[in-house]
Amino acid sequence: MRKRSSLILGAGIIFLVLAGIVAYKIISQHSDSKSAEAPSAKVATATRGNVAHILSLAGQFQPYQVVDVHPKVTGFMVKINVDIGDRVHKGQTLAVLEVPELNAQLKGTVFAIQQSKDELVRAQHEIQRAEATHNALHLAYERLLETSKAQPGLIAQQELDDAQGKDLASASQVDAAKAEASAAQQHSSVAQTDNDRVQALKNYTNVVAPLDGVIVWRYADTGALIQSGSNSNEQDVPIVRLSQSGLLRLRMPIPEEDVRYVHVGDTMQIRVDAINRSFTGKIARFTRDVNFETRTMETEIDVENQDLSIAPGMYANTEMQLARAENVVTIPVEALVLNGKQETVLLVDSNNKIRVRNVEVGLRGSKLAEIKSGLEPGDRVVIGGQENYSESEVVTPIMTHTPSSDVVRESGSVIDMKAEESNGGTK
Repeated sequence: MRKRSSLILGAGIIFLVLAGIVAYKIISQHSDSKSAEAPSAKVATATRGNVAHILSLAGQFQPYQVVDVHPKVTGFMVKINVDIGDRVHKGQTLAVLEVPELNAQLKGTVFAIQQSKDELVRAQHEIQRAEATHNALHLAYERLLETSKAQPGLIAQQELDDAQGKDLASASQVDAAKAEASAAQQHSSVAQTDNDRVQALKNYTNVVAPLDGVIVWRYADTGALIQSGSNSNEQDVPIVRLSQSGLLRLRMPIPEEDVRYVHVGDTMQIRVDAINRSFTGKIARFTRDVNFETRTMETEIDVENQDLSIAPGMYANTEMQLARAENVVTIPVEALVLNGKQETVLLVDSNNKIRVRNVEVGLRGSKLAEIKSGLEPGDRVVIGGQENYSESEVVTPIMTHTPSSDVVRESGSVIDMKAEESNGGTK
């Protein structure tokens, strides 16, 4: 009896095990069938990152100033102290001219100054003489007048009138002497001014540099007759051309569509391949005018070049940051769907169900787009094939890795020095 009960118990246990196995297989098959029914979807996670637009441009270095140095007087070249390539400083004598007639004029003005000084001395002495005469005649008249008042009838009226007339006449002579002295002083000033004028012309025979720079061309030699540059005659040839190369202008053409991003003080990265040098510069000025033919706006950066390592005319490749969004919510641009005028995404919720979500898009790159509102970091969005899914549909998400930053490089015009050298070598 006991043996039979044990057999029955063992059979029950075996039955329960077999039933469990069958149930597990049925549940597993049902789960697999259900999983096979949910379509897969490529999804990406919204993360925080950076999006930037950078414009690459070619620029050319120009001297800050270029001056054709003309003399202010016409004369023969006695000596020229500089040649092309020489570095000069402001006030340095570049050339010496000879103007013989100026020497004679200068001597004449010196004589005129001395003559005017003599006339002034003589006029001052005349004032002293006239004042002394007037004082004597005035005192004589005063004594006669007092005596006549003290003893009426003692002094004849005719004698008083004569004394008074001499007194008034001597006063007039004092005024006339002072007027002559004033005229002599004016003549002296005119003579001095004329001397200063001629001396200035004489000084102009030493032609000096108006600024620090480099002589880039020389037009005259010793013995040549050099015309003054005091008029607008285009045939007047300068002595030298002076370039202010210690400070350069890096000039770049900004495309019309990027003009709105240009501001004074913005930084730009500069690469000069010819001298293998990179540095940072700031926008100093721009024309605020778009060229009708090229549809570009000229923009300049001031570049210090005291060592003259950069030669005017060299090219440089530059990069200007047009726009940048840092530490913002980003998603792949493939996740965006345009529904009329509204940008939307397909959001995959925690239950793997599709939800249509409106979003506000900010800066858009080539791979990533900034999301200003509508998503939070960690949200999952469908990328690609959004037309295959509908609201509330359950999907099987397949995660896709996305970059954390995106830099879009727009090329206006750049100079590839290596390519140019290669092309030049094949000719």
